[in-house]
Amino acid sequence: MAEPDNKPSNFIRHIIDGDLKSGKYAARRWSGKPGPAEQQKVPEGTHSAGAGTAVDGAKIRTRFPPEPNGYLHFGHAKSICLNFGLALDYQGACHLRFDDTNPEKEEQEYVDAIIDAVHWLGFEWRFGDEINQYLASDYFEWMYQFAEKLIEAGHAYVDSQTADEMRASRGTLTAGGRNSPYRERMPAENLALFRAMRGGEFADGTHVLRAKIAMDSPNINLRDPAIYRIRHATHHNTGDTWCIYPMYTYAHPIEDALENITHSICTLEFEDQRPFYDWLLARLAELGCVNTPLPQQIEFARLNLSYVVLSKRKLIQLVDEKHVDGWDDPRLPTLVGARRRGFTAEGFRAFSEMIGVTKSDSWIDISVLEECQREHLNETAPRRIAVLDPVKLVIDNYPEGQEEECLAPNHPQKPEWGKRPVPFSKELWIEREDFMEAPSKGYFRLFPGNRVRLRYGFVVECTGADRDDAGNITAVHCNYFADSKSGTPGSDAYKVKGNIHWVSARHACAAEIRLYDRLFSVEAPGSGDRDFIADLNPTSKRVVAAQLEAALKDAAAEERFQFERHGYFVADRVDSRPGAPVFNRAVTLKDSWSKGK
Repeated sequence: MAEPDNKPSNFIRHIIDGDLKSGKYAARRWSGKPGPAEQQKVPEGTHSAGAGTAVDGAKIRTRFPPEPNGYLHFGHAKSICLNFGLALDYQGACHLRFDDTNPEKEEQEYVDAIIDAVHWLGFEWRFGDEINQYLASDYFEWMYQFAEKLIEAGHAYVDSQTADEMRASRGTLTAGGRNSPYRERMPAENLALFRAMRGGEFADGTHVLRAKIAMDSPNINLRDPAIYRIRHATHHNTGDTWCIYPMYTYAHPIEDALENITHSICTLEFEDQRPFYDWLLARLAELGCVNTPLPQQIEFARLNLSYVVLSKRKLIQLVDEKHVDGWDDPRLPTLVGARRRGFTAEGFRAFSEMIGVTKSDSWIDISVLEECQREHLNETAPRRIAVLDPVKLVIDNYPEGQEEECLAPNHPQKPEWGKRPVPFSKELWIEREDFMEAPSKGYFRLFPGNRVRLRYGFVVECTGADRDDAGNITAVHCNYFADSKSGTPGSDAYKVKGNIHWVSARHACAAEIRLYDRLFSVEAPGSGDRDFIADLNPTSKRVVAAQLEAALKDAAAEERFQFERHGYFVADRVDSRPGAPVFNRAVTLKDSWSKGK
């Protein structure tokens, strides 16, 4: 099968194209659900849905395998878009698998949040009749049976050294390790010990099961890695059924094989683990445990973003120490936070495609993601008017009690979206910065004697301002020209340089606006020996009381708009209420950080 049209090429696509051209996986058996080799030996035949057939109807199978011990972040978005995107492009299936092999860290809350995030990004794990959502813990019995077969074949042994003794005998990157004194135990003794481990006869840390490979291997990951440990802990899915649990490096390749994964795509830190991945699956295939042809692991460079931390430890610290307002804080690089901020799934997908897939680590400036969001929001967000730092503008010669409608386009580049009425009255709200009593050079907005156009409305001439006892401006005064209304005959006879936005004070909707910015003020938070907390941006969140055009009063949660002059905003999905919206700024209209903010 040729590479999908209009898709940028990369080394992973080249591998897939080569595998499809050679027919590597064309005759692979699949029973329609995960299972060992024996289960996949189904009758001859094929079916496009894949379920209950002999030949897998999916041309490729990928997987997204998060551990449910936290919330997904921007780096996960890249992996999600890659794995699910490849499956879509090549008429394949992508599995959502929860790698829940650690009983002490995983919670249902995270499972639910991950499902929600993947759906939000626009992906499904259905393929024909299959719903490919799986828990690694459902495979524990098969993993255990495979471990027994490895023991019987002499490929694994129970080690009774302490953790410190194992660590000392493992060697270094430049010096080989030493054999455990328990390495030559006979298979029967190892099997009896392993079964006693499962039976709960030993305390945590008493024994581990290790693969028997080569303690002198130059790859430290092949020096008899541990594959099972004792943990007397309750598991979120299996409860107290198990007191031994597989190590991730043992469980992961088996999960791929049981699910008929063809291309197991992971980040570069797993590259050194690939030899064990291949060794384990080769041994299990020889023993008739797993289906063939075997999955292949392919590594790509993880996402590194400027002005962001993606370390789970650091994210936990930010939340626990209350530097942010929880995991869905719009400043955090979590997907749940990005969604609340007003970022779009389409923007993330465009970002993932733009940055591509490589084998070498590199840094991507956060402005690239912000621009992808900005471009999508520019296309899809209706325009509305908001005054974020309001001061009264009184039109002294406008008739008392009169009001009328001005027409404003819902999107200036999309005339088919039509126009909306914006009420106009004697008293308006304008931005405080749109008046200056003693104007600086190049200032074309309101100052005594100057004329400006009220956007979509009339031309006005400023006559002065009121102040309180402290000298603060409380109201600006002007007169209007009745024949200058935008869109009416003769209005273009008025030539002014200034054009400001406004909302009618009588009709305005008061609302809380949260102005979010980058959480960190430096490109590489915590670089060198610096505490990354010291790099927090003190102005990453500002809350203002704004005055909005009346049409925004009934904005639905997660409804997005461009506030003219200010940027793109979303009605907060948590705190907004009918008739009382709260808005979050997603991104500004332009990137201000590139100017050295």
